[in-house]
Formats: sequence, C-alpha cells, structure tokens
Amino acid sequence: MILFPAIDLKDGRCVRLKRGAMEEATVFNDDPAGQAAQFEALGFDWLHCVDLDGAFAGRSVNRDAIRAIRTRIKLPIQLGGGIRSLAHIEAWLEAGISRVILGTVALRDPDLVKGAARRWPARVAVGLDAKDGKVAVEGWAETSDVTALDLARRFEDAGVAAIIFTDIARDGMLQGVNVEATAGLAAQLRIPVIASGGVAGIEDIAALKGKPNILGVVIGRALYDGRIDPRAALALTRAA
Repeated sequence: MILFPAIDLKDGRCVRLKRGAMEEATVFNDDPAGQAAQFEALGFDWLHCVDLDGAFAGRSVNRDAIRAIRTRIKLPIQLGGGIRSLAHIEAWLEAGISRVILGTVALRDPDLVKGAARRWPARVAVGLDAKDGKVAVEGWAETSDVTALDLARRFEDAGVAAIIFTDIARDGMLQGVNVEATAGLAAQLRIPVIASGGVAGIEDIAALKGKPNILGVVIGRALYDGRIDPRAALALTRAA
C-alpha cells in the first residue's frame, strides 16, 4: 500500500482545509517545494498535490508552485485541481507530472476522461469527492445526484489508473478515515482505490491495509500536526 503525503496549494502556500472550506485554511508552509523535499527525504514514494485555487477557478492557478515542486524533487507526483481539458492534461504530463487527477470533468464530461485514460495509459486518475455518498464538484461547492459508485463504474474499462475517494465530511477533521465506505467502494470496482479524507493516525492506515483493491492512502493534516510518525507509517505499509 502506498502512502501519499499531500500538498494542497492556496495562494502559492501549503495549506490544509477543513471539509473543503477555503476560509478555514491553515497555512503549514510558505515553501511548498521545500515541504515536498522534506517528504522525499523521509522516504515517501509519491507526492499527492492539489491546486485548491484551481479547483474553484476551473484552471491551474498555482502553476509556479507546482513547477517549483517538480523541479525540486524526483518523486512521482499526482496532481489535481482545475484540470478540465485535454490541453491541460497534456501540458501537465509534458511538464513532468506523473499522473493527473480529474474530478469535476469526470462528472461533466466522462468521455473526455475515458479518452485521456486511453491516450495516456496509467497516467489518469479520477477524483471522487463524496458528500453523503453523492459526488461533489467545483471545489466541493456543488453536490450532484450521482453516487460515487455509479460514477466510478463509468470508467471501469477506460484504463483509469486509480479512483481517489474522499469523504468530504471527514477531510481535514482528524475524525478517522471512512474505512467502511472506502472498502465498500473498492470491493465493487476493478479500478484500484486510493483513500483520502480524515486520516487521524496510524490506526487508520492499519485499518485500510490489506483491504481488497486499496492501492494507497492520502495523508494530510495528521502528518503536518505530528499525529502520524512518517517512518512508522511507511514501515507499516511496507511490512509483509
């Protein structure tokens, strides 16, 4: 199982939100590239990066910060937030991003996502952010009538690398990951699932480890707050 330390970008800084509320952003580092380098030094294998401003604007906003991160580290990066066209996808992949995360456009234009996944195998992930089981889009500002499972199933045969499933109610709240919902979704899909939202401690990682079809876990606030010892967490995920 892969641990994905998260860097969420707002106004060029590394922040964490509570339930996606931009007005409740806590700044953890003014130097996102430096934060990424710290994660690399700790031994993480991937970086999860989200352009929060871009998610609301519908276009990449924190380009300079993302490019600085890409230049600073060698880790593969998965990037989401405001990527909503083939041109956006291609530009980021050419800029060295390993995998793009498509969220709003997955609901609005699933054919675009399918086409991108076939064009760039293993380099497109779908971000499913759920509120009471229903998919939320536009930076979580709008909730649809589509369930996370129904939307995920639309991409089963498209070559999507992963589904990144976030329980919005728990994101940034340190209330514990929604193991039941995440494992339930993963069990009904062939696409690997990455859990996100609410990870409060190493016990959440332990609860997900070994669950069928769980590829990894995104960790954010608990890592920044020191509630998770990164080396202990990495050792847990790498143990047989």
